Amino acid sequence: MPLVNTKEMFQKAYEGGYAIGAFNINNMEIIQGIVDACKELNSPAILQVSASARKYARPNYLLAMVKAAVEETGLPIALHLDHGPDFETCKDCIDGGFTSVMIDGSHLPYEENVAVTRKVVEYAHARGVTVEGELGQLAGVEDDVNVSAEDAHYTQPEQVEDFVTRTGVDSLAIAIGTSHGAYKFKPGQKPQLRFDILEEVSRRLPNFPIVLHGASSVLPEYVKMVNDFGGNMPDAIGIPEEMLRQAAASAVCKINIDSDLRLALTAGIRKHFAENPGHFDPRQYLGDGRKFINEVVKNKIETVLGSKDRV
Repeated sequence: MPLVNTKEMFQKAYEGGYAIGAFNINNMEIIQGIVDACKELNSPAILQVSASARKYARPNYLLAMVKAAVEETGLPIALHLDHGPDFETCKDCIDGGFTSVMIDGSHLPYEENVAVTRKVVEYAHARGVTVEGELGQLAGVEDDVNVSAEDAHYTQPEQVEDFVTRTGVDSLAIAIGTSHGAYKFKPGQKPQLRFDILEEVSRRLPNFPIVLHGASSVLPEYVKMVNDFGGNMPDAIGIPEEMLRQAAASAVCKINIDSDLRLALTAGIRKHFAENPGHFDPRQYLGDGRKFINEVVKNKIETVLGSKDRV
């Protein structure tokens, strides 16, 4: 099976009341941990990379590893660019074998966002590649994204019909209260997603796939494990998984997960060294990190996404 774009998987997710996990990847162990979990639970997957992660992994290595994952699992897998900063980056990814790209013009004035998104859509659609756009800005810091709380703003539902019609995007990322990175909320704060905005966007865009960024739950047990074995992470509260499941049961067809994977990998490696201080074989400590990734992804599929047995 070749890599697929997101069109058919999103249609099935919308009709089935579940979401596809879009898992950020950086190396072989992360890819294997993700796809092994998806294979075990018979779930489709989106493997996505930021521009900086693509540069780190090197494009040819990255594409070869993702294609190997497809061949080994037989799963429908899309390779997606996360937060493409400009047309040139999106074009390079499309030409380099990606089956889906995101053009993030959310920081631009509205008309400029429309223009650059439409340009990417025209190039991508001519080559069978799907495109995600964004309206509204999430706060937080992660890879190529750095948005202060002051600059963040919710999606304005009255803009979505015009944006989708004029750009031709295949899915739309919206801002309803999630945030990038591990430190989403301080202890004592109550996370709350704006389901009223999601409902209004869904009403204005019937049968259209919506995307949530910044949706890691920041599982406290992994934060604790990192700290138990020499870390110094402050307490943090992520998005409650029941809120994400509620979103996945509605119009949200893609939920991005990155910070939880980083936490899991780090926790597994730190635990390995704490228990085996004399070890220096990367196959051993990265292997333990891979196991932790696998556990997190299976939890997401079963408790958040609802995508088990959806292939």
